[in-house]
Amino acid sequence: MPKVLRIINRFNIGGITYNVSYLSKFLEPEYETLLVGGPEEAGEDSSLYIPQGLGLKPRVLQQFQRSISFRADYRAYKEIKKLIREFKPDIVHTHASKAGAVGRLAAIHCKVPVIVHTFHGHVFHSYFGKLKTGFYIFIERWLAKRSSAIVAISNKQRQELTGVFRIAAPEQMHVIPLGFDLKRFTENKAENRRSFRETYQLKDSEIAIGIIGRLAPVKNHRLFIEAIAHLKKEGIGHFRAFVIGDGETREEIMACCKELGVSFSEGGAQPDAEVIFTSWIKQVEWALHGLDIVALTSLNEGTPVSIIEAQAAGKYVVATNVGGIEDVLHPDCGLLSDVQDKEGFFRNLAKACREFGNKDRLPEAGTEWALSRFSYQRLVSDMRHLYGNLIKQHGF
Repeated sequence: MPKVLRIINRFNIGGITYNVSYLSKFLEPEYETLLVGGPEEAGEDSSLYIPQGLGLKPRVLQQFQRSISFRADYRAYKEIKKLIREFKPDIVHTHASKAGAVGRLAAIHCKVPVIVHTFHGHVFHSYFGKLKTGFYIFIERWLAKRSSAIVAISNKQRQELTGVFRIAAPEQMHVIPLGFDLKRFTENKAENRRSFRETYQLKDSEIAIGIIGRLAPVKNHRLFIEAIAHLKKEGIGHFRAFVIGDGETREEIMACCKELGVSFSEGGAQPDAEVIFTSWIKQVEWALHGLDIVALTSLNEGTPVSIIEAQAAGKYVVATNVGGIEDVLHPDCGLLSDVQDKEGFFRNLAKACREFGNKDRLPEAGTEWALSRFSYQRLVSDMRHLYGNLIKQHGF
């Protein structure tokens, strides 16, 4: 039985934890997997309940931090080398940037036969300045040359990594989209909708607009608040907006609300609040069933999980056209605007409110699209195929 050491940045709520958990669980019994990653950071909720709910026993590396710390990163590097010597993996598969750098360096040093890295996103624009970005590109190119395979999660991302940033050769790159257990987004819709809307005291006539995800600069929540202010200006007053998630820019987003004259509340239901900050909601299907429109305002994305889940739940989407969103969104189930086109985003959200708001069910195209393309069964099958080919190439 080949052994896989699977490494992620940290166990925080998000699509990566779901994907590595499904792979670790459902590649059994052909592959034995040890799943490791760092702890969640301040402002984040732990996602350990996801692998543990599947019967997995992940290992938490306390040294793993999101920010660069040479002392902590070196300790994490040594800890991973120790794990490699003890576990003796045939494959080291890293997911996302920090795990990819530290984990692959350790695997290269320990001469692991097969090294795979998945880009769940990238930091090659909209994160850092030119000098720092150039340094990261140099490191990623160096690591890619020493990796057996690189996985992109969308065709658009593959094109960026091979054509725009030249991280890896096209023949080294494999597209394997994310996969989830989406069935829960198709069940108990009416009950969840009623519960969510009662919890936040939403009237039947009010449109519920939500944005879901980590509160961080790259997620560009200011655009969402500006769009809400625009809806008020346009006279679309029968709506409530929900910021679902938490993170470092929470106070900045609230300050933006004050600046633009948008009323808000934190956590609790206030019928007169135009924006409600809910923090993290673990049962995200409950929230999605209560919403009417799901927005995304990111400057950079890999594959946005909230858009996949929104379509599975039958919701309409308004988003910036970044990363792999074009590959994810069904053309009949949402509107896209260029990331620099603020007015275009405003128009799209207003149009969605007028045409698609306050409907708890859209045509089934989005649901069928999400279920057929982004199931965890397909994810596991694709990865099993890649691993099998790599093992044959290395003769074990």
